[in-house]
Amino acid sequence: MSISDLLQVLAGVGVLIYGIIIMGDSLQIIAGDRMRKLIGSLTATPLKGLMVGTAVTSILQSSGATTIMVVSFVDIGFMNLTQAIGVILGANIGTTITGQLIAFDITNVAHICALLGAGICILAHEKRTKRIGACIVGFSLLFIGMEMMKGPLSFFKERPDIIAAFSNHPAIAFIAGLVLTLIVQSSSATVGLTMAVAAQGIIPLQTAIIIILGDNIGSTIAAVLASLGANRAAKQAAASHVMIKVLGTVVILLILPFYTKLIGMTATTISRQVANAHTIFNIITALLFLPFVSQYAAFIKKIIPDNETVRPVGPIYLNPALISVSSAAAIDAVRKEMIRLSATARRMIEDCRRLLVENDAKLADEIMRTEAEVNDITHDIVQYAAHVGQSRLSTGMSTLLNLSTNAVSDAERIGDHAENIVEMYQYLHDHHLSLSPKALEEGNEMFLLVLKTLDKSIQALDEENPEAAEEAIELEQKIDDTEKALRAQHIERLNNGLCIPGAGVVFIDILSNLERVGDHATNLAQMVLEVKKLHK
Repeated sequence: MSISDLLQVLAGVGVLIYGIIIMGDSLQIIAGDRMRKLIGSLTATPLKGLMVGTAVTSILQSSGATTIMVVSFVDIGFMNLTQAIGVILGANIGTTITGQLIAFDITNVAHICALLGAGICILAHEKRTKRIGACIVGFSLLFIGMEMMKGPLSFFKERPDIIAAFSNHPAIAFIAGLVLTLIVQSSSATVGLTMAVAAQGIIPLQTAIIIILGDNIGSTIAAVLASLGANRAAKQAAASHVMIKVLGTVVILLILPFYTKLIGMTATTISRQVANAHTIFNIITALLFLPFVSQYAAFIKKIIPDNETVRPVGPIYLNPALISVSSAAAIDAVRKEMIRLSATARRMIEDCRRLLVENDAKLADEIMRTEAEVNDITHDIVQYAAHVGQSRLSTGMSTLLNLSTNAVSDAERIGDHAENIVEMYQYLHDHHLSLSPKALEEGNEMFLLVLKTLDKSIQALDEENPEAAEEAIELEQKIDDTEKALRAQHIERLNNGLCIPGAGVVFIDILSNLERVGDHATNLAQMVLEVKKLHK
């Protein structure tokens, strides 16, 4: 093989991989917020996880990207090991879609698709339409890359010694598939290259199947790398992925002659047979493991025991690995961290209520510690969102990211108002002042109304529930009316000498801070209604 032929094969592999990347990126942008919701539904039963994992990987065009997300989700506690295994099984099936596509011999049509896609990219004005054009170009590159590889590989027909080495030594074929996938980080590219070699008559079907088995084990490297530096749960997820592939490979090797005959009956062309071998292997593996997911998860935990250490304070959803594999997953991580921050701010307001109404002084230090944590997490979310914003986003996803970031500011401001209330309590304590029983009763009424509004807002955010958002917005008007009524009643008590003036001023400031908390709670709810507009 000449240097020119070798370069053409490598270029073909590169074009194939680039086509996969373009298709995956474009499909994510085209799917928009639907992709985020699909990823959010990964935490389901193993069966639903399998179906969603298949769908997500079909869009991402990469099982590695899906398994990196799974490992990240397990690392942050968003998904347990049983759920993760279901998604991994689905991802293994979803990644075979690319192989099925490139098994079609439609190179001439691919050239037309490339021209059509390029034309759409150049002439279209809307970003989404341009991404559809890019997706078509990526689709065409799959077949153009395959065609580039086929010609130079015919050289091997003249080297029976090389053909014999692969045919007579299955271990060499297996290692070749394993190592090649480890290098190119794409099982689809290895499958495509195997199809090109097999189509030239260089290797028989059984040898191609052995290469595919090596390729499947090599594809687990992405999950292994993602688990490095992560917690025990993430390592369990990565280990489960590796062992699924290893055990599935062992099963197929034990029945290899029968499996080869079975695959030979599925199609008339060897390219399609190779694609089917890849797909059927992963379907068989899923069928073997799916009924025993819980038992398999328990087995993995015996090999890698759970880590009982306490999670450190800070953001839990903002995994940097998500930014590179799926902007939709990264945006959903920002949204989840924002909701978690809002819930923390709500807890601070509840602690303020107990601090004032129940006079639980030990809560003051706890609220101030939490406020410092809220400030740090706010900074981390904004920084993370800025990095996500630098990736290619659809208009809808960009708007969702901006809305989530703005909502973070509202959650942080609620924490500031909680800090203000603590300072007012400390002022009362330092000056030996106290609120009257009536003021405490009315203050408790205001606190409970504000907490109810926060609960509705957080529910609306978590469930993406417009009805709950509307309820929160309606409660905000009630907060305003209650604040005005309580303020008037308290001023009347002051005028009648029923309250201490110094304490009375503090009480009015507390009411003002709670009214502003209600405003920020309404802003949180308003975000849900803005997101609803994106879906129309």
